Parts: sequence; C-alpha cells; structure tokens
Amino acid sequence: MTSDNGINPEADVDWDAQSATFDDEPDHGLRDPGVRAAWAARLEEWLPRAASDVLDLGCGTGSLSLLASERGHHVTGVDFSPRMIDLARAKLAGRDAVFLVGDAAAPPVGEQRFDVVLVRHVLWALPDPARVLRQWCGLLRPGGRLVLVEGVWGTVSPVGIPADRLTALLEPLVADVRLERLSDDARLWGREVADERYAVVAGLKAPGSP
Repeated sequence: MTSDNGINPEADVDWDAQSATFDDEPDHGLRDPGVRAAWAARLEEWLPRAASDVLDLGCGTGSLSLLASERGHHVTGVDFSPRMIDLARAKLAGRDAVFLVGDAAAPPVGEQRFDVVLVRHVLWALPDPARVLRQWCGLLRPGGRLVLVEGVWGTVSPVGIPADRLTALLEPLVADVRLERLSDDARLWGREVADERYAVVAGLKAPGSP
C-alpha cells in the first residue's frame, strides 16, 4: 500500500484550504440526519457507556467529536490543520471538549490519559503504521480501547490499509480485536460504496490481566 513505502499521499494537501468544503462530504459534515444517526449508532456501540476521556486524532472539523460529546464523553481533538481546529472549536463551543493543533502520529498530549483513542481515515496515510499504533496504545489507560475506522479506496491505484493487515499489526499490542465491515452500510457514507471500509475496536489488557 502507499503507506508501506514511507510516502504520505496526503502530505501535499492544503487542509486549511480544504476545510472550507470538508463538511460537504456526507460522512464528514454529517449534515444529513440519516448519515448522522448511522454514525451516532456506531459510536454508541464502539465507545464506553460511562462518561470517558476520548482522544479524536485527525479530528477534522469535529463531527465525530460532537457525537461523542453528545453522549457525555470528554473529548480532546487533534488535527494538523489550524483552520480545521478553528471549525471544530466553533462546532463544539460550550461543550466539554478541547482542540489542539498537532500531528496525529505524535499528538501533543500525555501518556495513559485516555479511555479511547478514536481515529478515522488517518492511519493509512501515515508512513509507519506499526510505530504509530504503539504510540497510540501508550496514550491509553489500562483497559482502554482503540477505535480505528479505515479502508482501501480506489480501483486503478488503490490507497489505504486492508483490514487483515491492520488487525495483524494490532494483535501483538492489544488483548482483543473486533473487526466490523462497513462497506455494506450505505447510511454511513450517504451512498452505496464498493470499496473496503471497516472499523476495528481493539482493547488493551485491563489491570491485573495475565
């Protein structure tokens, strides 16, 4: 895949410029009530029931952060684009949320501070996924979980990270891995899709576990 050869395919994207239209994509802005409800239902399954500390990496304009906040979670969002962060702060104004400009691969936060690290469509574009996953696991408290939404896009020159590769990278780092296929749920994307889209929920070992 593109990320295996050390090249970041999004390195030249001006995300500050993209921020003005970023939410126009149905699964970015979640403006359609059906799309929003579909993502809210998934997050209800993936996130803890009790109020938790959630780190949303590559948070963009904060759409998933908002859904998590609405469920009572305290959210910290990180994105490389200052303009994206400005929009996220405006979207969650008055809520229990903090947004920081920073690199998702090495976010400007402390270790073992979070119950959940939530990342959507970011890992595939990073040059060393194995190292990044180790870094993200270090941000979690014992018993915390990674929630990773990824995929493989395109047919002529596909980019992304296949589900089997991601689960293989995670297995040495976590206590359990759950894979959910998302391609057949058109409600999430606002349209039918034919490429590979999935989520992985991976839990760290709880304190006292062997």
